[in-house]
Amino acid sequence: MNYKPIKFATIFLLVFSILAPNANGQGKFDEVARLLKSKRAVLGGNVCMLVSKNNEIVFEQNLGDYNRNTPERIASCSKWLTAALIATFIDEGRISPDDSLGKFLPDFSSYSKGSITIGQCMSHTTGIESSEITIRSLLERRKFKSLDEELNSFVVRPIAGKPGKVFAYGNIGLNIVGRILELISHKDFETLFQQRIAKPLGMKNTSFAADKVVNPSGGAVSTPMDYMNFMNMLLNKGEYMGKRILSPEVIFQMQRSGTDNVKVIYRPAEAKYLDYGWGEWILERNAVGESTVLSSPGLFGTFPWIDTQRNYAAIIFVKNIHFKDRQKNTEDVRVAVNKVFK
Repeated sequence: MNYKPIKFATIFLLVFSILAPNANGQGKFDEVARLLKSKRAVLGGNVCMLVSKNNEIVFEQNLGDYNRNTPERIASCSKWLTAALIATFIDEGRISPDDSLGKFLPDFSSYSKGSITIGQCMSHTTGIESSEITIRSLLERRKFKSLDEELNSFVVRPIAGKPGKVFAYGNIGLNIVGRILELISHKDFETLFQQRIAKPLGMKNTSFAADKVVNPSGGAVSTPMDYMNFMNMLLNKGEYMGKRILSPEVIFQMQRSGTDNVKVIYRPAEAKYLDYGWGEWILERNAVGESTVLSSPGLFGTFPWIDTQRNYAAIIFVKNIHFKDRQKNTEDVRVAVNKVFK
């Protein structure tokens, strides 16, 4: 009897089982896949989850009508993208986190807000009175005809606390700096985003142009795979496919907390006790206080995160306006992914 074909087939199957991607939740990601299926209804029915390790998708689960190329509004997940765009200008020395708003926007000085810094805008510590981000507030924003007109509404708002000493999560700070980018570059925000972030990262289906007036804090449309490209760039200390997008130094600044020892005026209930960097929440820190897990979730439920200690990125991509147990559901999944990489 000739055993060689049998031995070859056995070896082939063994190697294939080791190397094959867990696209359908097989093997070590079984628990993650099971959790997603059990939570599908509360996540909104349509779900795409991706996990990337070493720039490779090692897990993919598609439920309902969503897949890695499905475009959808991502709400405040946009803040991470905008913070990165702003960081490209910091890398070039065209702006500094210590620059005051009065340097670029004289009207803010006229209303005693000129000393607020760009860094404070990026960490929501401007001190300008803010309100909770809701679907209603997003709809009310449609009354503005331009980003500049929206800034005119910010400049007359009361001061709720000393800049740098109070934290109020919202759309004010990043939208102010978004307008500053337009003024110093003489280009609109969407053009800048496409040139500096989207195109270099191959984010072909990501844009801030869906609304009549651009919203740097919450107006992006993206896909799971596009957003994964962005997070892989952050994990790779600013590089993507051999291209330098951001410096390691500015990424370190982005990930540093800007909210230590500040008074919290408002933050979402889901972010209770969390600190904030530039466009991103700090979920975990290491023993010396460095941020290791960062995220920028959106109002509609999409939850992206990077884990610099375990060296992976993941996104749960959904559209769901129901908030009950949202934090617990996403945290359950994140814990299950962490067990894979322990």
